[in-house]
Amino acid sequence: MKRIIIGIHGLKNKPPEEMLSKWWKEAIQEGFEKNVFKPRDFRFDLVYWADLNYESPQDPDERDENDPRYLTFPYQPGSGEGPRERISVRERLKKTMSRMIESGLELLFIKGDIIAGIDRIADIAIKRMFADLDTYYSGKSRINPDVDAKEEFKKRLLEKLRKYRKYKIMLVAHSMGSIIAYDTLMDLGNRKIVDHLVTIGSPLGLPVIIKKILKDQGREINSKSRPATPESIREGWDNLSDLDDKIALVYSLEKEFAPSMHGVKPVDYIVQNNYHYKGKNNPHKVYGYLMCPEFSEIAYRFISEESFWRRIINRISGIVKP
Repeated sequence: MKRIIIGIHGLKNKPPEEMLSKWWKEAIQEGFEKNVFKPRDFRFDLVYWADLNYESPQDPDERDENDPRYLTFPYQPGSGEGPRERISVRERLKKTMSRMIESGLELLFIKGDIIAGIDRIADIAIKRMFADLDTYYSGKSRINPDVDAKEEFKKRLLEKLRKYRKYKIMLVAHSMGSIIAYDTLMDLGNRKIVDHLVTIGSPLGLPVIIKKILKDQGREINSKSRPATPESIREGWDNLSDLDDKIALVYSLEKEFAPSMHGVKPVDYIVQNNYHYKGKNNPHKVYGYLMCPEFSEIAYRFISEESFWRRIINRISGIVKP
């Protein structure tokens, strides 16, 4: 069966759709080369939704840093090889917990009893931290007030998944895109849609997001409640996080999500996102995740299975000469 990698982007404005799709694929290919995988072409498509919230896309030719179209972190070959301080996992976990305490996020963890007014606290936290996510949960598209943002975001993804319904699909969801992906796949119930989900730099583990998900699923909200893994994922769910990524502040999804009836649940990978541009590191940037060794191995294994069986079938049928 034919295979495709579908990406869905994350928070904030983005460059034009065609450019962003090209950069995603080039970053994946660069990762293969950098991590010593044999170069191989593959099908790729992108779910683009930035135009629902932003009037004009980012412009890589814009030089005025005060212009809203200014592109701070573009893709460039080699931008995933920036120098990063190498510290132990334990030290990085301590750093992450310290940042959570400073931000007040620890107050939003669900521990036993429901915190009084937690709905309001969660909504305020989301609005303060993530403008796009606030739009997704609470209202209309900022560009078209007649459009329900959450339903339109999910519709964009669903249309792409249906377009490739005859393919084996790996869905790669970055940042807020992982929330859109999760909600869409949950809506599909037990219908097989995605073979493999990969979340990168995901905020799905944040307590404010877990609270929203449990509420949507009609689940009891307490320390023992875990959101379900979508039944529409059939082969696996890998979750990649850099511990310095402030969006993936709660990096471990294995503990937060219950397995599906097919035995699928998140598998966590702590990775090093080495994206840099003009001397600045950005451990949340998608290109660094797409070039890290862990993602390259997952993606390469997925596309190589198709290539292996295609070669066997072609040889048997005589289409390709040995």
